Amino acid sequence: MGGQSFTGELLLDVNFTAFQLKVWKALQRIPSGSTRTYREIASAIGHPAASRAVARACASNPVALLIPCHRVVRADGHLAGYRWGLQRKTALLELEAKKTGACETGDSQANQSSKRAEGRRRRVRR
Repeated sequence: MGGQSFTGELLLDVNFTAFQLKVWKALQRIPSGSTRTYREIASAIGHPAASRAVARACASNPVALLIPCHRVVRADGHLAGYRWGLQRKTALLELEAKKTGACETGDSQANQSSKRAEGRRRRVRR
């Protein structure tokens, strides 16, 4: 990542299903420094009950940074499994948060995600 962004076109030879492609395109629309839940991605692609299938599509992603699965968290805001390890997922989220200024209060991206999810739960309970 080295502080530089790639904005060109990169052709990949990756096998995927139509569902995986929908998920992966949705992931590419998540801004750097932000996260979404598996449920939010499922809803965004028109399959609101497919959270687990979204998680499976993330797990089968062969190109880590080009399809940013590290930006997807559980509904409770906690980090879930990541093909390249949770330490790497955490490091990527923290790096993006620093680059985008999303972490000005000193909270980690994981903590911010957790607080967002907690706020959602409060709104639902009322």
